[in-house]
Amino acid sequence: MKDAFGLPQSLLVLGGTSGIALATARRLIARRTRTVWLAGRPSPALESAASDLRALGADVRTVAFDALDPGAHEEVLGKVFAEGDVDLVLLAFGVLGDQARDERDPAAAVRVAQTNYTGAVSAGLVAARALQSQGHGCLVVLSSVAGERARRANFIYGSSKAGLDAFAQGLGDALHGTGVHVMVVRPGFVRTRMTAGLAEAPLATTPEEVAAAVERGLRRRSETVWVPGVLRVVMSGLRHLPRGVFRRLPV
Repeated sequence: MKDAFGLPQSLLVLGGTSGIALATARRLIARRTRTVWLAGRPSPALESAASDLRALGADVRTVAFDALDPGAHEEVLGKVFAEGDVDLVLLAFGVLGDQARDERDPAAAVRVAQTNYTGAVSAGLVAARALQSQGHGCLVVLSSVAGERARRANFIYGSSKAGLDAFAQGLGDALHGTGVHVMVVRPGFVRTRMTAGLAEAPLATTPEEVAAAVERGLRRRSETVWVPGVLRVVMSGLRHLPRGVFRRLPV
């Protein structure tokens, strides 16, 4: 069960090799979390991540999970919840894609959309129903500021995150009053493996800074968390710019 400050004893990470998710898990283990499930495609990276978290004192188990196999989500997540209550589900999987390539290859673009949106809708609904059945818990969804307004440079990825963000907000409203809380996290550019080699955007941040923001959000029972916080103001301005002006910006 969560403590009086909203921090979990048990954590399920969907996207178990995510740099942001692992930074969050490390931070929560240092506070209170003792049981962690890392769900992802079986790989040496997943096992290495589990080993690193075990070294911090947590009981860590790996779970075979594929965002692109929604037909298996109910069975896979059901086995986790059957082992005991889960205080926090962190939905952290996603792919950036390659905008130029994906524009030329619609099948690749669809894979980005299926991973970031369709897979997240499936896993999010399954997790939400399980949390509701146990009567408590929190679902944290890693969205992105890219979903606030589609940019020429990454509109395929951005559109998938826009869909995910809207879904998570609606799910949070649907679960209001049930004992289950949904928190949407909107980071800007984060220095991770996924963004390695890309030109760094202004207000870039780190997985550790996102993890700290997630912890603050859990303690405050926030519904939306921006990382860094100033992006809330920046994106509000960009969102309301006339399209002709926005189109000429170097973003």
